[in-house]
Amino acid sequence: MADLDLLTQSLARNVKRWRTERGFTLDALAGRAGVSRGMLIQIEQARTNPSLGTVVKIGDALGVSITTLLDYEQGPKVRIVPAEQTVRLWHTDAGSYSRLLAGTESPGPLELWDWRLMPGESSSSDPHPVGTVELLHVTAGELTLTVDGVEYRVPAGSSASFEAAAPHTYGNTGTEPAELVLAVSVPPVH
Repeated sequence: MADLDLLTQSLARNVKRWRTERGFTLDALAGRAGVSRGMLIQIEQARTNPSLGTVVKIGDALGVSITTLLDYEQGPKVRIVPAEQTVRLWHTDAGSYSRLLAGTESPGPLELWDWRLMPGESSSSDPHPVGTVELLHVTAGELTLTVDGVEYRVPAGSSASFEAAAPHTYGNTGTEPAELVLAVSVPPVH
């Protein structure tokens, strides 16, 4: 089975599982996530490959990480993710990308990302649930982090943390590739 088919089926199974576990109807989840009921039906029936933004919204509404929604293995308490099994969820022809390295659900979703942004490129994110925190470390180049309309320069070797309940953008306004490691912690759904 192709990787994309495996991810589509895993997403279908996991969205339905977590929606049922949370006691959400399709309409309730659609309202919480800001996606259509029809899109959720297509996802749960493995008939579509939704955008990363849609998967993030659904994960946030369910209180689980993207890793959990895409996970196709029930692993042991220690989970090793080989380099070839990381999931590249966003990329551009110029060479920018984000890779989901690992994630866990305790006490709420926690994700570890590897990002590369080529000069002149950026990636924007909608606000996450209140209480979500992002922590990043720039390993090469310089990141232009924009949070709620305010720009911050984060050079190589520097780190930043911020509350991610506001719109935010990762950008590279420099002349060299920017590389960073990013952790996202989402509070559990109660």
